[in-house]
Amino acid sequence: MASSVGGNGYSDVTRVDEVGLEHVPDVIQNYHICVVKNKCIDSDIIAKATKMKIIMQYGVGLEGVDINAATEQKIKVARIPGSTTGNAIACAEMAIYLTLGVLRKQKEMDTAVIQKDLGLPVGETIFGKTILILGFGAIGMEIAKRLRPFGVKILATKRNWSSYTVSCDLDGLVDKKGGPEDMYELAREADIVITCMTLNNESVGIVDHKFLSALKKGSYLINIARGRLLDYTAVFNHLESGHLGGLGIDVAWTEPFDPEDPILKFPNVIITPHVAGITEYSYRTMAKVVGDVALKLHAGEPFTEIEFVN
Repeated sequence: MASSVGGNGYSDVTRVDEVGLEHVPDVIQNYHICVVKNKCIDSDIIAKATKMKIIMQYGVGLEGVDINAATEQKIKVARIPGSTTGNAIACAEMAIYLTLGVLRKQKEMDTAVIQKDLGLPVGETIFGKTILILGFGAIGMEIAKRLRPFGVKILATKRNWSSYTVSCDLDGLVDKKGGPEDMYELAREADIVITCMTLNNESVGIVDHKFLSALKKGSYLINIARGRLLDYTAVFNHLESGHLGGLGIDVAWTEPFDPEDPILKFPNVIITPHVAGITEYSYRTMAKVVGDVALKLHAGEPFTEIEFVN
């Protein structure tokens, strides 16, 4: 869905239209703001956006927007920071939901209910586990806050820890921290890995054969960021061999994901339909940001609610 704001010139009326995905290329020239959810805004579409001032993701991830093409056309591209809208909190809750789901063997429990088996399966507790958070941004921090009461040890990677004004160690959130270069060493200690990194050219497929092989046998993998952070073949092979104890994903390699994909046949794999950040609260707060931006663009005022990337 593409939701756009604008009209003919800057009149006293701000018009909001919901446009079907297939119609976006035909009408985008009429709008000043394009609010992206799942539509890929490529260079061909951007070339037609002759009135466009801002392309804004309804959330955080901008991999579907051709930022270079937008920059060349003097269109600003922005995301809505998850730390201000409840998106990061919602994603953190989903990460814990998926973690508990694979530990307690959700698929096997569903089967046990159908077969009227009581007391099965025997799951695992999260208590005492060592959890590695790959990408300690807004979502990673919210995950750590919520995991701490479970009695776990938390490891985390972040490209630049100096960006925090207060040490996360002093806050008691992280027991051991490192940079991307430390992820293999930290993986050897982890019972559970939660990926919440940004997807870019450097991070595509970063959870690969080398990384998964560094994990303990039986470790669990959770992904609530972007599907392509995980190397599909490596994940499949490590599930098949039993080296990977379980997989919980809210995002997939292609979306919507094929419900007949072989990776979903494993009893220790659970998937949700890319809903980690989708809650009534997060959508309502993001909608307010979109409205405020539209009004400020109309009035020629500066923006403080969104984060520009170009």
